[in-house]
Amino acid sequence: MKNRIGYCGLDCDKCDAYIATVNNDDALRAKTANLWGELNGVEILPEMINCYGCKSQGAKTYFCENLCAVRKCAYQKEYETCAECANVGKCKTVGEILANSPEATDNLAKSKIK
Repeated sequence: MKNRIGYCGLDCDKCDAYIATVNNDDALRAKTANLWGELNGVEILPEMINCYGCKSQGAKTYFCENLCAVRKCAYQKEYETCAECANVGKCKTVGEILANSPEATDNLAKSKIK
């Protein structure tokens, strides 16, 4: 199975929203909604947790589809990932994700090599 690497380098296959969607797991949807709601200080309902990955044609969480500045930027520039951007190392938009996720940084590095 090919990994679904998001624009930012995160692996969508490992995201609880993706896992809950493909497995139709309502318990994981509820757990994810509760956690994400607490982390972001907003109400997130379990029915909002449906996502096939930020680059898919299918369902995406509201945040990923409408609010994610990384997705919006890369999508508008028609990049496969942020690795294609000459400014990725200095980018504040994706910088916080990369600072907190060595895996995302590695995924972008690997996608740049291809």
